[in-house]
Amino acid sequence: MTTTLRPTLEQLPAPVAPRLRRPTWRDPRLLVGCALVAGSVALGATVVSSARDTAPVYVAAHDLVPGDAVAASDLRVVDVNLGGEAARYLAPEGGGLAAGTVVTGVVRSGELLPRAVLGKASDVHVRTVAVPVGGTLSDRVEAGSTVDVWFVPKAATGAAGSDAAAAPRRITESAVVAQVDEPGSSLVGGGQTTVQVLVPQDDLPTVLAALAADGTVTVVPGGAR
Repeated sequence: MTTTLRPTLEQLPAPVAPRLRRPTWRDPRLLVGCALVAGSVALGATVVSSARDTAPVYVAAHDLVPGDAVAASDLRVVDVNLGGEAARYLAPEGGGLAAGTVVTGVVRSGELLPRAVLGKASDVHVRTVAVPVGGTLSDRVEAGSTVDVWFVPKAATGAAGSDAAAAPRRITESAVVAQVDEPGSSLVGGGQTTVQVLVPQDDLPTVLAALAADGTVTVVPGGAR
């Protein structure tokens, strides 16, 4: 009978614990980590610096509509970051406004003033027409908004005594509102609201004829068909 001898616990070799090596500057993992940290810091500094890179530009101090003259009192200066778009807008360092400068488009109060909407009076191809409004005016009709102008002929009495009204027709569309004069203002007498509409020159004869005709001229917020 063969007897197998088993080693006792004391006879087994003791396990060797792995030694932790102190990282050195030659350790690629340490170099990669340092590079990532340095890159993050540099990117953050660039973003913060870019956000602070603002320049003064002009914004409208109040609503401006085509034909309005523009002077320093109509503008105010704000600091904004426009990046590569800065050249599109009027800035104080770009020189003063030439005498007789007007806007050829609508610029709302607080909006940046694009150089593209600055011109001379001869560049504005609209004329202001006062349109009395007898009924209720939509609250969407305000300075700077666009409206369609319609003419509703008065009903004509036929031979049989019946009233036949001609169909309403639009006489100009997408016209800009320059001003709304409420009843009681210094410019409006009586109880009628008057809308100052910038009518394109090509539509001017039609609009003036409708105002003089027997019927009603009314304004509808732009986009109505």
